[in-house]
Amino acid sequence: MRNLYQPSDVEQIRERLARLQPDSPRQWGTMNASQAMAHCATAMEWAVGDRIPPRMGLPSLLGRIIKSKVLGDDAPIRRNSPTAKELVVVNECDLNAERERLTSLIDRFAAAGPAGCSTHPHPFFGRMTPDDWAVLAYKHLDHHLRQFGV
Repeated sequence: MRNLYQPSDVEQIRERLARLQPDSPRQWGTMNASQAMAHCATAMEWAVGDRIPPRMGLPSLLGRIIKSKVLGDDAPIRRNSPTAKELVVVNECDLNAERERLTSLIDRFAAAGPAGCSTHPHPFFGRMTPDDWAVLAYKHLDHHLRQFGV
């Protein structure tokens, strides 16, 4: 399973991030490339524990079911999947600054390994192991890079 603990997967993501341009056309959704990088960086802050996401009410059976489907194989996250409101980016961002912030967080996550991963639950999926976070982080980045054709 692809994940951000695998050096080859991290390198592949880094190469794809480098190809992203401010005018890369989106294939779906509403964010532009710089907003998507800010969105992904904030999600990585959840994974490393820099930000603690608010819980979505009571633990959700639906979240646990969907978690097993999303993290159960290498299939990409589907287009137009819902986004947590805390991850919605509406302001304009600088692509290079957001890409640097995101790359730094990816490198930090990968270098720290499981010991550096958040112990806080995901707001929708609930309790996550470090391996769950590593797979989800890879899939989320892949999803948004595919969104812009890279």
